[in-house]
Amino acid sequence: MALLTPYQDHELADIVALVNSAYRGELAAQGWTSESYLLGGQRTDEASLRDDLAAKPGSTILTFRDAPEDKPHACAWLEPTDGGAWYVGMITVSPLRQDGGLGRAMLEACEAHAKAHGGTRMKMTVISVRDTLIAWYQRRGYSLTGETQPFPYGDERFGQPQRDDLAFVVLEKGL
Repeated sequence: MALLTPYQDHELADIVALVNSAYRGELAAQGWTSESYLLGGQRTDEASLRDDLAAKPGSTILTFRDAPEDKPHACAWLEPTDGGAWYVGMITVSPLRQDGGLGRAMLEACEAHAKAHGGTRMKMTVISVRDTLIAWYQRRGYSLTGETQPFPYGDERFGQPQRDDLAFVVLEKGL
């Protein structure tokens, strides 16, 4: 049985390794969430996570692990925003553990956390050309809002784009 816990500061390096392994690189190719065909470089780094956690009060990273002493094998970023909305992002499952329902469980845990803290809806952004991922979220009750956001070209904290047509779409779900 997996344990859901908020991140501990000392494990940010493990979270960065997990996220980068799931979204980029060789191990990512074993899972279905890889972005390596769209973006090179890293998905995140420890300094960026520390800065974002410090700058965004109430934000956290939820983690799943098999036992308290284990490294996380799934995680997600959660952040209260405006009007009862909670932003969920960086939803990550180790490529070695994908297709077993852990991503769904992670998303449901994020929704429960937000609701327990007064959240009334969830928001997320997904790269617009990630049709399979968008469809997965839609099957979990998320809807496209019609809103788009520009991709941060030139900011290598988010990777090195392999194409020039990237943007984010916004999805939302009521709780």
